[in-house]
Amino acid sequence: MDLSELLEVLEHLAPLSLAEPWDNVGLLVEPSKIHPVKIVLLTNDLTIPVMEEAEAMNCDLIVSYHPPLFRPIKRLLQRDWKQQLAIRAVKAGIAVYSPHTALDSVRGGVNDWLIGGVGSGRVSVLSQAASSIPPSHKLEFTVRNQEELKMTLAELMDAGVKLPYTTTRSDDDGYNVCLTCPDSVLAATVQTLSRYVTPKESLAILQLTKPPLPGCGQGRQSILDEPISIATAVHRIKSHLGLSHVRLALGDQHTLESEVTTVAVCAGSGGSVLQGVKADLYLTGEMSHHEVLDAVAAGTSVILTDHSNSERGFLSVLRERLSVRLSDSVSIKLSQRDRDPLEIL
Repeated sequence: MDLSELLEVLEHLAPLSLAEPWDNVGLLVEPSKIHPVKIVLLTNDLTIPVMEEAEAMNCDLIVSYHPPLFRPIKRLLQRDWKQQLAIRAVKAGIAVYSPHTALDSVRGGVNDWLIGGVGSGRVSVLSQAASSIPPSHKLEFTVRNQEELKMTLAELMDAGVKLPYTTTRSDDDGYNVCLTCPDSVLAATVQTLSRYVTPKESLAILQLTKPPLPGCGQGRQSILDEPISIATAVHRIKSHLGLSHVRLALGDQHTLESEVTTVAVCAGSGGSVLQGVKADLYLTGEMSHHEVLDAVAAGTSVILTDHSNSERGFLSVLRERLSVRLSDSVSIKLSQRDRDPLEIL
């Protein structure tokens, strides 16, 4: 299967426009020689052991949930282990792709999977994602008569950009015009209208907000269909994530038998997304000491799984979704050497 075709599938599953502005997602390493993709390796983190695993199986594409290349690179040196991985990938002809926060944000992505492990409920997005359409403005102005209306619209459309508009008759036999203008041609449109006295004097400009994308965004909150105890929540989360241990901070006045009705989650490091959210329980990979103290004082219990443990289990879901969309000639494998760097001893 061609790499370009496979990338289209990945971007359809988690549109890159949903990623956070600070993130580095998409194709990070591209092979110098184009060749069919036969083996895809899924991993949460691209580490040296995972690269060795990829090289041993003659992998063609590594899908690393976390981007191994994050900060801008001014040079490629062997002494930096992440840059070394990029060099090895190029030499081996292995492409590297990362979906990261796009996969967190998308409906049915990592955060929906994570909150589903607590139990069924009415789920909402904590930080709503907006459409990626370019910014646009609504322009409203009046013209004196039909002749001026035709002249104004004709000149506006001469620029080659179609501007959707509506017209209504005004009380003095003129016309009220409302048109939608992309940000890229706003200045030229205003300049055109300024050549006409009535539109110039009556012009009003309103910036349009981008429409929200239902079900997409960072973090999730669930009002559970059936309240559970904190102890039950801990049990379900450990089972869902395949963990033997999690860390728990009981909220003020909470015990293990306290009732949980609302849960807020954020995969990875969720302190900034969860801050100030009213819930009985927070679930995330990691939070700072003081963020945990703030939550506890507000009467919210906190479950921490360690960063990548809150994400890694979704790779099995991603594998299933890819398997039904890719050619039978493509083998999709889960890394056996990918693991959270922290262990409980």
